[in-house]
Amino acid sequence: MNDIPEQSDNPPDQQTASPRDTPDLDDRPEVAEIFENLKKDLPALEGLLEDYRSHWGYEDPIYRFYHQSFKVYRLQGRTLQIVVNLKMLAPGRELNDWFRQIVREGTGKEFSIEDNQNWLSVTRPILEAFFHALYFLEMAVKYGRELEHPPRCLPSGWAAFLYLYNLR
Repeated sequence: MNDIPEQSDNPPDQQTASPRDTPDLDDRPEVAEIFENLKKDLPALEGLLEDYRSHWGYEDPIYRFYHQSFKVYRLQGRTLQIVVNLKMLAPGRELNDWFRQIVREGTGKEFSIEDNQNWLSVTRPILEAFFHALYFLEMAVKYGRELEHPPRCLPSGWAAFLYLYNLR
């Protein structure tokens, strides 16, 4: 037997390995599907993230909470738009139960003048739902940009992203 490895004609920095040859590859089909969809939808997700980090998408709505303005209720639509985009990455797959509960408790609310008497208990779930949805959107964009393949050795944000889809 010959124990000498075969030589490549390409210099080491130009040798390419298939992602399947990568020992750190998470090759579960459901993860591969999400990752493929993430890469495909990355430009749209980046645009959504840019919008929701902007003055009107982030800064002003949070100010509205502290200003005790009914305009904080507008965050619910933004939250739901993020959720729809995240769900499209894994069609037919349920999102994490805790996440869905947070979103459910922070959306579907209509302003009532009585809400002013219980402002924190009524509106804080709206912010909480938005912050959780925004976090997962941020992780989707971050790891969609940074990763070449879904890894087995998980960065914390990617691990959390997989929890969103009950894959951790």
